Amino acid sequence: MRIRAVLWDVDDTLFDYSSADRAGVLGHLETEGLLAGFDSPEQALRAWRGVMEAQYARFLAGEIGFQEQRRARVRAFLGKPFPDAEADAWFGRYLGHFEAAWALFPDAVPALDALTPRYRHGVLSNSSVAMQQRKLRALGVRERFECLVCSDELGHAKPDPRAFLAACEELRLPPRQVAYVGDRPDVDARAADEAGLFGVWVDRTGAGGADGAGVRRIVGLRELTRILE
Repeated sequence: MRIRAVLWDVDDTLFDYSSADRAGVLGHLETEGLLAGFDSPEQALRAWRGVMEAQYARFLAGEIGFQEQRRARVRAFLGKPFPDAEADAWFGRYLGHFEAAWALFPDAVPALDALTPRYRHGVLSNSSVAMQQRKLRALGVRERFECLVCSDELGHAKPDPRAFLAACEELRLPPRQVAYVGDRPDVDARAADEAGLFGVWVDRTGAGGADGAGVRRIVGLRELTRILE
C-alpha cells in the first residue's frame, strides 16, 4: 500500500538543534563568566553535551521528568547542588540564548510544501509536548502537523516500537502507510522499519557509516519526495 502520511522527528531533522544549542551554550557561558574556565569553546561544548546526553537518557528511560532532567544538567555541569528554583533560573537564562538562535533547516519548508499535496503530516519526538509545541509555533510550522506525539506524555520513547505505533494511531493509519523521517539511523530509521513503518534517515553530514547500514538514507529533505515515490 502506498505511503499516505509522513511522521517527522524535529530536532536536527526539521529544526537545526545542534547549531542553536552551540550558539546558546557559548553565549550563555560567556554571559555567565564561565567560558574562560575552559581551554576552548569546543571543550565547553563537549562538557555540556556529555552532561546533556547522560541526563536526557535518564528522562527517556522514565527515571526523571523533563523539568528534572534540566535541573540535573545544571547541577552536573556546574558541580553544585542548586535548589530547584536556582537551577530553573540558570537553565532559563540558557534557554534565552538558545531560543534566540532557533531556525529551521533551509530545506524544511520547501520539503513540507512539496509533500503536502500528497501526504499528511505528524510529529513524533523524544521530548516534551510543551517544548515542541512552543518550538514549532515559534518557527511558524505547527499548523502543518495533524498530531504532535511526544515521549513525556506517551510514556514510551523511540526506539520503542510502541512510540511509533501510538503516533500511527493518532493518524488513524496502519504503520505500513506511514513514513518516519529522522536524523538517527538507529533510533529513527531502523526503529521505524522494525515497527512496520517506512523509515528514512536524514544524514545531513553525508558521512554515512556502519550505523546506517541497511536503512534508507538521504542527505537532505529535497530527496524525500523521490524516496517516498
